[in-house]
Amino acid sequence: QVQLVESGGGLVQAGGSLRLSCAASGRTFDDMDWYRQAPGKQRELVATTTRGGTTNVVDFAMCRFTISRDNAKNMLYLQTNHLNPADTAVYYCHAATKYPLLDSWGQGTQVTVTP
Repeated sequence: QVQLVESGGGLVQAGGSLRLSCAASGRTFDDMDWYRQAPGKQRELVATTTRGGTTNVVDFAMCRFTISRDNAKNMLYLQTNHLNPADTAVYYCHAATKYPLLDSWGQGTQVTVTP
């Protein structure tokens, strides 16, 4: 059974850091990503990584967030630095494979940044 379990969220003051983790089980994935959803807003992409190690971080996270993965442990990470209140959201792990076509989501981990 495919499962993604996030951890590492919490309450942090502006300027602080958190390291989010996503433990995948059941199979390995081609692409693994982080999304986030703030209250009243749509879910948005934060960062992506491929099995081969290619990474991409969206503009608002550039120079603050770093995505990484450990294929041997089937883990995905998001290091978040210089957090600000606008980063408050539920952060979700997403993983996908092409063959077979498979798309999975975790339950999310809450990140709350206070002024």
